[in-house]
Amino acid sequence: MEDDPLGSGGEMVKGRLQKSEAEGRAAHLGDEAAAFLAAIVESSDDAIISKSLQGIITTWNLSAERLFGYTSDEAVGRPITILIPEDRLDEEPAILARINAGERVDHFETIRRRKDGTLIDISLTISPIRGSDGKIIGASKIARDISDRKRAVEHQNMLLQEMHHRVKNLFAITGSIITLAARTARTPEELANGMKNRLISLSRAHEMTLPSFSDGKAPSAEQSTTFFTLLSNLLSPFEDKEVGRWRLHGEDTQISAGRVTSLALLFHEYATNSVKYGALSVAEGRLDVTLTPDRDGLEIAWLESNVGTTAVVQTKEAGFGTTLEKMLVRALDAQVSRDWQAHGLLIRLALPRNAFELLTCH
Repeated sequence: MEDDPLGSGGEMVKGRLQKSEAEGRAAHLGDEAAAFLAAIVESSDDAIISKSLQGIITTWNLSAERLFGYTSDEAVGRPITILIPEDRLDEEPAILARINAGERVDHFETIRRRKDGTLIDISLTISPIRGSDGKIIGASKIARDISDRKRAVEHQNMLLQEMHHRVKNLFAITGSIITLAARTARTPEELANGMKNRLISLSRAHEMTLPSFSDGKAPSAEQSTTFFTLLSNLLSPFEDKEVGRWRLHGEDTQISAGRVTSLALLFHEYATNSVKYGALSVAEGRLDVTLTPDRDGLEIAWLESNVGTTAVVQTKEAGFGTTLEKMLVRALDAQVSRDWQAHGLLIRLALPRNAFELLTCH
C-alpha cells in the first residue's frame, strides 16, 4: 500500500478548503436569496412595512410610499402611529399584543391616514418577525388599498336600497290605479286593457332610470333621463315620420327616478285621451308640447290642434283619468288648467321648482 504524499496534515488542509468553499457558496446563495427577496418586497404592489415591538417603523417599500405618501427616509425610525387616525389608536396596542403572542392577523380591514391627512380604506395582514434564536423581534405588515372595493360595495348597497324603495312605490301606485280603475270600468275587458296600457307605460318609464349593468361591471348610477326622452317614449307609438303628428319644444329637463313614475302616468293619461278623443285620434290632428322654465319653476304646455268639436266636448267628461290626474298633480305639487279652444285643447301644467329638487334645467 502506497503512502499518502500529503500525509494527514494535507488532508486536513484540503478539508478546510472544501469547507471554506462550501461556506462561501452558501453565503453567496444566501446573499442572492436575500437580494431576490428584497427585490420582491420592493416591487410588490402592496405596501410592505416592518416595525419593532415598540411600534417603530424599520423598513418601508416603494408601494408604502405610493400608498401613504411618506418616503422611506421620512417613515423609517418614526412610530407607526403616524398612519393611524386618532379614533383608531387603540388598534395598535391590540395588534402588538397579538404579535407578541406569536399570532398572525389576517385581512384586518381598517382605515389609515396618508401624509396629506386624507383617509384610506385598507386591508392589513400582520405577521410576527422572529430572530435567529426564534424570539419575536418585530412585525411585518402588508397593506392593500381597498377603497375602490369599499366604494363599490357602498354604491351597490345604495342602489339596492333605492331599488327596494322604487319597487315598493310601484306596487303602491299599481294598487291605487287598480282601485281607481275598478270604480269606473264598465267591463272586465275595459279594466284589463286600461291596466295593461298603464303598466306598459310604467315599465317604459322605469327602464329609463334603471342603473346600467353593462360589460359585467359594477352597477353604475341611474341613467340620465330627460322630460323629452320620457315623452318621446310615451308618444313613439303615434309617430308619423312623414307628417310629424307631435313635436316637442323648449328647454329639455332632467328627471330623476323619484318623479319619472308620476310624470309618466300623468302624460300617459294625456296621450291616451288624445288618442281617444283629441289630436292623435284624427289624421289632421297635431300635438305640440312646450317646456318653459321660469324663475318660480317650470311650465308645460300641452297643445292639441286641428281637432273637431265633438272630440273637444268628449274630453270634458270626467272619469278615472280625471281622478288619476288629480292624484298625480297633488303628488307633484303642481297646478293644472285647461282651455278648450275652437281648434282643440290646451293643458297648462305648472311645476314649482322649489317643490322638488329632482327636476333641474340644463
